[in-house]
Amino acid sequence: MEETKPTGIKAFLARKDIEISGKRYGIDAMSAMAQGLFASLLIGTIFNTIGNLSGMSVFNDIGGFATSVAGPAMAIAIGYALKCPPLVLYSLAAVGFAANKCGGAGGPLAVLVIAIIAAEFGKAVSKETKVDILVTPAVTVFLGGVLSILIAPGIGWLASQVGTFIMWATELQPFFMGILVSVAIGVALTLPISSAAICAALGLTGLAGGAALAGCCSQMIGFAVLSFQENGWGGIVSQGIGTSMLQMGNIVRKPIVWLPPILTSAIVGPVATCIFHLEQNGAAIASGMGTCGLVGPIGVITGWVDAGFEAGLFEWTGLALVCIVLPAVLTLLIGWGFRKAGIIEQGDLALEQ
Repeated sequence: MEETKPTGIKAFLARKDIEISGKRYGIDAMSAMAQGLFASLLIGTIFNTIGNLSGMSVFNDIGGFATSVAGPAMAIAIGYALKCPPLVLYSLAAVGFAANKCGGAGGPLAVLVIAIIAAEFGKAVSKETKVDILVTPAVTVFLGGVLSILIAPGIGWLASQVGTFIMWATELQPFFMGILVSVAIGVALTLPISSAAICAALGLTGLAGGAALAGCCSQMIGFAVLSFQENGWGGIVSQGIGTSMLQMGNIVRKPIVWLPPILTSAIVGPVATCIFHLEQNGAAIASGMGTCGLVGPIGVITGWVDAGFEAGLFEWTGLALVCIVLPAVLTLLIGWGFRKAGIIEQGDLALEQ
């Protein structure tokens, strides 16, 4: 029996590689957006921190160049994930700039929404006319620009309100909200979505940012030490400084292996908010990065520098305990109990070679 080929709109969407799905937009596009943010805003923030600490203005200049193109970098990264043809991809630079500027504090979320729409419409008209060099960028940039003017401010306002509410709730009830934010953002970091993009879109900083940082570090450092028997020092580096997302295959096969880092994040979150009052006031994306490239701790230090705050022994101790020591020790202890009880067995956390 012959398979019936899609016709009409379905055939057109298939030919244009336009896939309207949660995975394409919620995972592929958002994860790519986080990489665009890292390659612009985050790396720029790191250079700015180096410049502030060293007094060498060249680093601040380079940091300024990088952070100024955050919108275009995010939009182009999104377009790449959506498999846009070249003219659409290049046109998204203008769309990203407009959406990020008009979106204000919620610029990254505005870029995500608007870049996806502009990219898909750009793909739809790409190579459909003999004047593609004019039509494709015109449609992509015009639609992206109009949407940036009309809806980006509203998207930005909504995102900032959600972020403000989370930060307010964390300050109001630092214990329970510390647990909730730490666990939720930590889980998002390990899932194939982007905790960094979520924190950036919501503008999550302050005490809530500290809780998010605690959760992310608990996942990364936690899995790194928990799987040391299987993965050795290579696993420490790849997961502790890279990403705990590497464990997703093992989590799918045996979900219980995720529990030790999650329990650790539930403990470390309120330690950060209630004991050390750890605030992450650098770039909001740093709240969702954990120890990836040490961006999370650098974000805390950036906040100190920008505020002119001279951190003492208490603050440095808190930063070290929340980001490295407690995630390592607690996950090891919990994991040891799981292994002793036979819940986690040798090889359960081995990374694919």
